[in-house]
Amino acid sequence: MSAPLIVLVGPMGSGKSTVGEVLARRLGVPYRDTDADIVTAEGREISDIFIEDGEPHFRELERAAVREALAVHSGVLALGGGAILDSTTRALLSGLPVVYLSLEVDEAVRRTGLNQARPLLAVNPRRQWRELMDARRPLYTEVARAVVATDDRTPDEVASAILDALELKDYPA
Repeated sequence: MSAPLIVLVGPMGSGKSTVGEVLARRLGVPYRDTDADIVTAEGREISDIFIEDGEPHFRELERAAVREALAVHSGVLALGGGAILDSTTRALLSGLPVVYLSLEVDEAVRRTGLNQARPLLAVNPRRQWRELMDARRPLYTEVARAVVATDDRTPDEVASAILDALELKDYPA
């Protein structure tokens, strides 16, 4: 069984996709994003899945996508912001090189605009983001081998911090 070299978790706007692509390029391994897997499989955006089928249905799709990716992907893997809500997913992440990309609300606002494309943040985005983070932060921390702050850092700086934290500087590409 293969396992990802690095798994990135964290809230929306933390840079999982951007940093994941940088890491994969640096390490010479493939990059995969479970949100992108869901969009491809469903043929529609995540916000549409939430609106048309509801969050519980999306979480089922997410759980299956994460399970599949963890079983077959050996490169850098980014999980959707809420993937860690599922206890089965958290159990699957146990012992893996998981990195929690953290950021503060002001940085999240700057990066994402906390706009309507984020279905869980449609009303009062700042307050809802804080509430989501209050619920999710302990779960991100629970699954993480390392926590890397992304505030005021470039994707390259974050990638370097991740490689340092996981001691992968000399990984043979």
